[in-house]
Amino acid sequence: MQSEGKRMLKETAILFVITLLSGALLGFVYELTKEPIRIQQEKAIEEACLAVLPGAQDAGTVFHPIEHTLTPELAEELAANGITIGTVYEATAADGSLFGYVTESTSSQGYGGNIVLYTGVDSTGKVGGVSILKINETAGLGMEAPNVLVPQFAGRQVEQFKYTKSGSLTEDQVDAISGATITTKAVVNAVNGGLRVAQDLLQGGGQNE
Repeated sequence: MQSEGKRMLKETAILFVITLLSGALLGFVYELTKEPIRIQQEKAIEEACLAVLPGAQDAGTVFHPIEHTLTPELAEELAANGITIGTVYEATAADGSLFGYVTESTSSQGYGGNIVLYTGVDSTGKVGGVSILKINETAGLGMEAPNVLVPQFAGRQVEQFKYTKSGSLTEDQVDAISGATITTKAVVNAVNGGLRVAQDLLQGGGQNE
């Protein structure tokens, strides 16, 4: 019995040492990799922001996240369309002037789940571009959104977008993807959400330092 107790104590001690060493090793690896990971994440965000604000790189633009409070009316409007707003980035040129805003927005009403995208709006209120960050729609239909829908938003200055199935005739119309109306609606609503936030900021509303 005494021998069995000593064996159990020895095994417990060995297990404790292994656990301690494993924890220390994981902590060391985390400390070693967290800074490179942070830098890589910041680089990816900067590249995504630059992609939706043409000319920002040439202007030496810096992007930094800002706090933004939605008005109750806008929050209600976005919620009704299944839109939530994520991080908002203010783009400041090298000379200190405002270059524009990049807004992350998510639509919960995609055919295959959430659609997450960035919308870039310059200081004049014109949409610089849109970049889809996450999408899981039907192959050959909704998954064509980056190729069919995204190019249609760039360079347009409108209050909001709407989609059409009969061919766009005005600046605010976007040609829907044939057979993927749900995806089209979700993307357009997400872009409109980002656009509305930028418009609000440009008008001087809702920003907290």
